[in-house]
Amino acid sequence: MPALCRSCLTTFDEGTRCPACRSPRVLSHPELFSLSIAHMDCDAFYASVEKRDDPSLAGKPVIIGGGKRGVVSTACYVARIRGVRSAMPMFKALELCPDAVVIKPRGSHYAAVSKQIRAMMDELTPAVEPLSLDEAFLDMTGTERLHHHPPAVMLARLVKRMEDELGLTGSIGLSHNKFLAKVASDLDKPRGFSVIGKGETMDFLAGKPVRMIWGVGAAAQSSLERAGIRTFTDLLRWDKQALIERFGGMGERLWHLARGEDFRRISANAPVKSISNETTFFEDTSDPDLLDGHLWRLSEKVADRAKAKGRAGRVVTLKLKRADFKLITKRTSLHDTTQSADRIYRTARSLFDTVANKGPFRLIGVGISEITGADGADTAGDLLDPQAAQRRAAEKATDAIRAKFGDGAILKGRAIR
Repeated sequence: MPALCRSCLTTFDEGTRCPACRSPRVLSHPELFSLSIAHMDCDAFYASVEKRDDPSLAGKPVIIGGGKRGVVSTACYVARIRGVRSAMPMFKALELCPDAVVIKPRGSHYAAVSKQIRAMMDELTPAVEPLSLDEAFLDMTGTERLHHHPPAVMLARLVKRMEDELGLTGSIGLSHNKFLAKVASDLDKPRGFSVIGKGETMDFLAGKPVRMIWGVGAAAQSSLERAGIRTFTDLLRWDKQALIERFGGMGERLWHLARGEDFRRISANAPVKSISNETTFFEDTSDPDLLDGHLWRLSEKVADRAKAKGRAGRVVTLKLKRADFKLITKRTSLHDTTQSADRIYRTARSLFDTVANKGPFRLIGVGISEITGADGADTAGDLLDPQAAQRRAAEKATDAIRAKFGDGAILKGRAIR
C-alpha cells in the first residue's frame, strides 16, 4: 500500500514507521498518490498566531474575542477541550474556562500571515480557491509533472513548511471532490492529513450525520430531521424528485452528496456574488450587548474573507431571524466599495438600530454584495459625513503601523473602554 512519511516526506510501499527516519507519522492509503483535490485548514488560526507570537502562551487556554459581553471568535485546542466554541458568549466561555487568556482579534495581522500561507499554496498550483483567511481548496490535478511528486507529497510539504517557516500548523483533506476533501480535513485535527478515496466513499458516508455537510446549519438540519433525514443512509432512501419537491434546489444537491458526488470545480477566479457570515444562537436573545458583539465578530469575518479573496462590496446587508422564524433583512448601498471590518460593522449597526422589533432573535448575519476587486475600496468621500475620509485615512495609517510594529502599537479609544 502506498505510504508517505509526513516528517521527512519519504515515500515507500508499506509500513507503520518511516524506513528513513523511523517516524511514526506515516500516512497510508490505496489511493494516496492518485487523488488531487484538497482542502487545507489552519488549526485554530487566530489563536495559533497569538501563541506563536507570544511563547509565554504555550500550553495555556487562549480565547480570541471581545470582553465579557462579547462573543468568542475562536479558541485554541486547550480551551476547546474545556468546551469553548466559536460564537459562544464570552461570559459562558469564561465560566467553562476561567483561567483563559482573552485576546482581542488582530485582523490586519492575521491577514498578513494569511498572505504568507497563500504564497506557499500558489507555488503548488494556480487553482487555489480561498474560503477565508485560514482555509482554501487546492486542485493539484496535473501538477505531478511540474513538481515530480504526487499531490499528497506536495501537500505534506506545504504543511511542513508552514510549521517550519511560520510556526503554524494546518490539516489536509485529500479526496476526489471538494465536498469530501473538506470533510476529510476535519477528521483528524490538529496537524491532520486524512484521505477519502473513490473506492471507499459510500462506505465512509454510510451512517454519517448530514450535519457534516458544509452549509447545513441548525435551521437546515432541523428541516431535514422533520423529514426523517438524520444520516446519509436516510438520504439514500429518497428519490431525487421527492427531495427537490421537499427542499427545492438544495434537494438535488443533497441527492448527489448522498452518493459522494460533487461536480463543483476549484477556481481561483470564481466570481464572488456576495460574502456573508451568520450565526444561530444557542438560545434566543434580545441582549443588545451580545447582539452588538456578534455584529462585530461577523463583520470581522466578512472583512477577513473579502481581504483573503482581494474583493470588496458596495452593499452591506443585515439579516435577523426572530424567535418565531420571521426573517428580517435590511440593506444599504455605500458610496464606494468596502472591505473594512470597522466600516461594515458601523453600517450593519446602523441598520440594526432601525429595526423596530428588538427580538428575541435566533439568528444574526452580516454580508456584503455587489462585489468587485479591492482596488479603490474605502477611498471615496462622503458629503454627509465630511470626517469619513479622514477616519478612513487614519485607519489605513493605523493598519500600516500595526503591520510593522504589531497591533499593540496603537489602540482605538473604543478598544480601551
